[in-house]
Amino acid sequence: MRYYAEKREPLWQNHTATEKGLLNMSKNFARLGLAASTAALTGAVCSVTAFAESGSGKSASGSGFGTVGYLIFMVLLFAVMYFILIRPQKKKDKEAKAMQSSLQVGDEIVTIGGIVGLVVQVNEDNIVIETTGNRNKIRLKNWAVQENLTMTENAKRKQEAQIAAAKEKRAGKKKKKDSDDSDQGMLKD
Repeated sequence: MRYYAEKREPLWQNHTATEKGLLNMSKNFARLGLAASTAALTGAVCSVTAFAESGSGKSASGSGFGTVGYLIFMVLLFAVMYFILIRPQKKKDKEAKAMQSSLQVGDEIVTIGGIVGLVVQVNEDNIVIETTGNRNKIRLKNWAVQENLTMTENAKRKQEAQIAAAKEKRAGKKKKKDSDDSDQGMLKD
């Protein structure tokens, strides 16, 4: 196996896909940790509430927190979990489905396994991609497509063009303002 001289990493390693995978994995672990800590907190509050109610000597109707407070806490906990975990995942899934359904012949894609290829044929629920210079063809399911590189590059070019147009517009306004200021200076003399 050959290595890069300065990095000592294998040549076959795809850095961008690996970095994206690690980033997604760390986000998922963070969400999982948040869910676990929230569940632990809920359990702790429930047990403290149960001990406080049973050991206080008061009747159930006289307790401050009670069942209503517990239900309010659980509803708020579910709302937080929804906005932190469920909603972003649904949005991500929706974007992935839209990308996978908009695949066209000629698009360059990356699969969830890290295979890079050019789309040769698009069917209802699967695609055929061509990889390497030997024209090896692989049939894949649509759900196995992780990223459409062609669409990503086109969006990046479009964004760069918009930024360049905005800079030109600002430069044109500044130049016009400078020329107006110099014309007014000549008229005053």
